[in-house]
Amino acid sequence: MGMDDTDEFDAIPVEGDRRGARFLHSMQPAQGTERLARGVLSTFDVASSTMANIAPAMSFYFSFAIIAGTSGLASPLVIILAAVAIAILGNTVAEFSRSTPSAGSFVAFVGKSFGPIAGVTTALTISAGYVIAISAVVVISGGWFDTMVQRYLRFSAPWEIYASAFVIGAAYMMYRGVRVSTKLAAALLITEMAILLVVSVALLVDHHRSLTLQPFNPAKLSGGLSGLSLGFPLAMFMFVGWENSASLAEETSEPRHNVPRAIYASVGIMALAYVVLSYATEVAFGGNVRAIAGSSVPFLDAANGLSGLLLFFAYLAGMTSIVGSLMSAANSQSRIIFSSGREGILPGFSARVSAGRRTPWSGIALFLGAALTISFVFGRRTDPVVFFGQIATLGTILVALVYLVSNLALPFYYRRHHPDEFDISRHLVLPALGVLCIGLPLYELLKPGQGAPFGYFPYIALAIVALSVAYAFHLSRRDPGLAERIGSFVADSD
Repeated sequence: MGMDDTDEFDAIPVEGDRRGARFLHSMQPAQGTERLARGVLSTFDVASSTMANIAPAMSFYFSFAIIAGTSGLASPLVIILAAVAIAILGNTVAEFSRSTPSAGSFVAFVGKSFGPIAGVTTALTISAGYVIAISAVVVISGGWFDTMVQRYLRFSAPWEIYASAFVIGAAYMMYRGVRVSTKLAAALLITEMAILLVVSVALLVDHHRSLTLQPFNPAKLSGGLSGLSLGFPLAMFMFVGWENSASLAEETSEPRHNVPRAIYASVGIMALAYVVLSYATEVAFGGNVRAIAGSSVPFLDAANGLSGLLLFFAYLAGMTSIVGSLMSAANSQSRIIFSSGREGILPGFSARVSAGRRTPWSGIALFLGAALTISFVFGRRTDPVVFFGQIATLGTILVALVYLVSNLALPFYYRRHHPDEFDISRHLVLPALGVLCIGLPLYELLKPGQGAPFGYFPYIALAIVALSVAYAFHLSRRDPGLAERIGSFVADSD
């Protein structure tokens, strides 16, 4: 299109030559794609999607051996403390959502607080972090399914085949509509939680002679506070995905109330689940922390001592957890890409929605396509479980950086936009504690002296942030109207 198409440029003053006009036009959303389906999700839908994104089975299976090895027998206590820290971080997203609920989530929150450069930087950083992190789920979906097929059917195929099938299936369900896909995610979550509960109760009954309250005794922390400092970040990372609710705000009924409720409910239920799982696992191992740390998936090894049927269901819980996480994460995080395209941060084609279902199909396609590319390019020569731990760590660094900035942003936002509503405890003290809560895990991810490939991740993350900042400055100079558009699509406004 050229400069004569003035009707497409009404929202943005265009300056400069024809090249600049083309650039600005490419950043505009296509007409008719301004809104997602409104008010189709309940609090239950949003909360279940958030918990499916957290993926309790997947997160616990691949994390608890390391947590127990670093924190010792008191690992359940460390998980409780991590849940409190996540709830403090949740306060920030809840308070932003009460004021300006948005499908853009952190992009809108930070952009409204610190301006367009910070908003654009956040959009690129969080999108990169989420895409990298979900590529870990893509790989493990194929790897875990292949493990199950090998174990029970004595057949094996490349994990890429299974992973591609899961991604295509998830994309199709998401395209059918957010309500359809969140209901499916909820069904997978309920199945997963029921299996985990049944197996945990069976473990406690079978090992009832080992029941003890020592896992909740601070004296049982390995090395005292050093054990807490080492296990605490790992326990916090099991909750990643807690922020899923925020980007579903536009499709949620009463988002100013339901998004905060979904955040706190999800964190509370997941905390209880993790405590039960960790306690049951320790009881099943007779409190032998060294044996737990030496197991690749302690919960499965514990279930193996019960019956073949319960072990199969424990494997199945892992599969439902992975698929539910893949779909819920893509559902939520593709909305950030959609919102960024709608506001002119990303090219306009990323803001396309289907006419009937109001599904952001282009954001979903971009998100999952990028994740598949990363998975196939970097994961092909690495064991899926190993790759899961490595690439998820890199993605978590970028996401954690955005957590940090959003906590810094909350006091500025309320002071600038709602000074009459500013509350010292909710808008200053808790965000300050949130900075401290995420600071320790972030340091553990960034600290020098880590072996390859983890030692390279801080530099990769720095490069991504630096490129994001450069792009943000470039876009801000090109597009004077960007400041007004970031965060302008409030979920419950027309």
